[in-house]
Amino acid sequence: MMRFLITYESNNGDYKTTALNLSSSATHNGSVCGNDTQAALVAVQFGEGHSWSINITKTNETYQGDFITLTYNTNDTATFPDAKRKGPVTVLMKDPAGPVQLNTVFVCHNSFVFEAENITQIFWNVTLQAFVQNGTVSKKETRCPADRPTSAPTVPPTIANVTAAPTTTASPAPPTPPKPVENPETGNYSLKSGNKTCFLATVGLQLNVSQDKPLLININPKTTVADGACGNTTATLKLNDGNSTLIGFTFAVKNASASVQKFYLREVNVTLLNRLNGSVISSADNNNLSKWDAFLGSSYMCRKEQTLQINENVQVHTFNLWIQPFLVEANKFATAEECLADSDLNFLIPIAVGVALGFLIILVFISYIIGRRKSRTGYQSV
Repeated sequence: MMRFLITYESNNGDYKTTALNLSSSATHNGSVCGNDTQAALVAVQFGEGHSWSINITKTNETYQGDFITLTYNTNDTATFPDAKRKGPVTVLMKDPAGPVQLNTVFVCHNSFVFEAENITQIFWNVTLQAFVQNGTVSKKETRCPADRPTSAPTVPPTIANVTAAPTTTASPAPPTPPKPVENPETGNYSLKSGNKTCFLATVGLQLNVSQDKPLLININPKTTVADGACGNTTATLKLNDGNSTLIGFTFAVKNASASVQKFYLREVNVTLLNRLNGSVISSADNNNLSKWDAFLGSSYMCRKEQTLQINENVQVHTFNLWIQPFLVEANKFATAEECLADSDLNFLIPIAVGVALGFLIILVFISYIIGRRKSRTGYQSV
């Protein structure tokens, strides 16, 4: 099974994300088994002019996917109702999966994700053996990393890193209060254009999703992979946490005046996937934001918690944010423009210090006066 999340430009210049699903009427015309001199090819056609293919090469001991090609047709108005660009669009990517021993079946029941350019490809329930020998499918299997047992069991994203809102039961004993949700761990993310770093981000992320029960999901930087694209006027950071939570941030450049440009956060999209079957649990997008603006060539910082409202059911909370989507130099953040909350904090700290010093001076002065009076009284008694 396959599903594709595609970001495209609409007629009004906004960027939207749509889901393209493999239809039951898919065909596989043009697929070939391959041999010692020819690569195998799996070619799938589906929907209104969409196609997907992978060519598979072999060595004396292994076979391995080489290139994956997706062609989607924006003339499909049901999927791309307002696409600015019309016609077929082809995206080519290198298959990141490793080699598989010959005469071995590759199996992956859990979902796994490949990302390239503006495409997120989701696969699950995969069974594959290329270059079958003697016409007999092998009984030997190799499993993808998502299927392999770990010391910490894999759980669906509906409960991973999730704290549910407390519920009231009819038990006579008082309910045990839920553990408070800790702030998420801060992660460091970056993108490169060639050998040069073009995007820097430091942030802790937490999702607030209203489903049957409110869910708080902390994004774990240790299991999160960053991808995306840099540009002169737009830049996108895509974060994939364990093939279950996908978050995309799109930044754009605007003219603050005739000679001054600023960048700002224009769009955030969030997709929650069921890790067991790749189905979309929840999807939300807000492409009309105007947050985190700073002068082009600088960075934006906000250490306080901020909330981005994606739709009525999804919020993104950020902590310890420091981000620069354009004009990164020497792999370092430029001078930061701080958010109002941090500016207030920086303004209050010297005031608090000044007040404390004032009180200290008053206490010293009072102590001095009392000491002087005691000295005079003792002198008169003598």
